[in-house]
Amino acid sequence: MAEAKTKPTNVSVASYLAGLTNETRRADARVLIKMMQEATGEKAKMWGPSMIGFGSCHLVYESGREGDWPVACFAPRKPATVIYGLTWFAGHEALLAKLGKHTRSGSCIHIKKLADVDLSVLDELIRKSMEALRAKYPG
Repeated sequence: MAEAKTKPTNVSVASYLAGLTNETRRADARVLIKMMQEATGEKAKMWGPSMIGFGSCHLVYESGREGDWPVACFAPRKPATVIYGLTWFAGHEALLAKLGKHTRSGSCIHIKKLADVDLSVLDELIRKSMEALRAKYPG
């Protein structure tokens, strides 16, 4: 089985943020860092070259594939900020409907700017997904 490419690194989150050329992405990343730190109780850490993650859990998929993954994470990409794993719980569709302007791919949502979404709904999505992930994959 291939080794996961997305792993924690020793790259500083602050230096990564300083390298972001889009000021909206940088400002939004700071808001998301605060939000995810409060939700998880974990400090931000770089995962791979561009993902900012919080905490860690060991996932085992139905296919048998397994690996470590952040409990909450996002990546400020050029076209939009991608927030991973927001569909880990029943009822996520109702919250996504109230979130505001976003697109979705799988369990990820893409937001061009946080000003386009309801931050209290986003916080609830993050917290409920994190709780569901920790319940499914304790330890």
